[in-house]
Amino acid sequence: MNQKLIALDLDGTTLNNEAKLSQKTITTIRAAIKAGHIVTIVTGRPNRLSQTYYDQLGLTSPMINFNGSLGHVPHHHWQYEYQYTFDRGIVFDLLKHQQEFNISMIAAEGKHLFLAHQTAATQVGFFPTVLTHDQQLSPATLTQNPTSMTIAVDRPLQKKLQTYIEAHFGNDVDVAPWGGPNSVLEIGTKGVQKAVGLERLANYYQIDRQNVIAFGDEHNDNEMIAYAGQGVAMSNATDKLKAIADDVTTLNNDQDGMADYLAKTLKLA
Repeated sequence: MNQKLIALDLDGTTLNNEAKLSQKTITTIRAAIKAGHIVTIVTGRPNRLSQTYYDQLGLTSPMINFNGSLGHVPHHHWQYEYQYTFDRGIVFDLLKHQQEFNISMIAAEGKHLFLAHQTAATQVGFFPTVLTHDQQLSPATLTQNPTSMTIAVDRPLQKKLQTYIEAHFGNDVDVAPWGGPNSVLEIGTKGVQKAVGLERLANYYQIDRQNVIAFGDEHNDNEMIAYAGQGVAMSNATDKLKAIADDVTTLNNDQDGMADYLAKTLKLA
């Protein structure tokens, strides 16, 4: 058998529009693993918001979080675990400029880190609307360098804030706007994206690039899809990702597009 390493983005790809795993997806992934293939999650999400899906799919492989910045095996010690971080001073600087850029929330995260500062209740994707006392971000509470920083900013000022961060800290971090309706900037270590994590896994499992299949739908999947020997864009993916991809699924993420494609490609019963 030609063993494949299968990399799955979560939102807009493996998850349906209710951010759930369908029964077909779970069945297909488990069949792929039973057939001897390696399945891994490679997501922009933090580990705290990915582990449920990891467990539902029955995975035992390493998981890549924060767009390539964290690689670890949930529930287990993994000797090759890694985490990229950047200077927490960048977070402190942006806290000082909150009013200037009309920032409603700044969150600093890592494998065991979640702290946020809100000036208004936000409805941004993965974040609690109300923070507990021990989740408050300040120069006093942030005692370690973060892996990721997420900033909810007034849409008209998003580009200005991005330019400011790149001008002051561009040698150390990359700044990327989220896709979708929320005006959010995500900050991570310079040069680190999903392909960095995927390449580490391919080397760890000694699987050639041509035997890597990756699925994605958004701009943060671009490098991963380009790296994979078989980079597959969802039918609901961005036009740019479809242009980079080797193939595009027939069905979208709400129609089990990834599972349908994988079952046919791997000839899973």
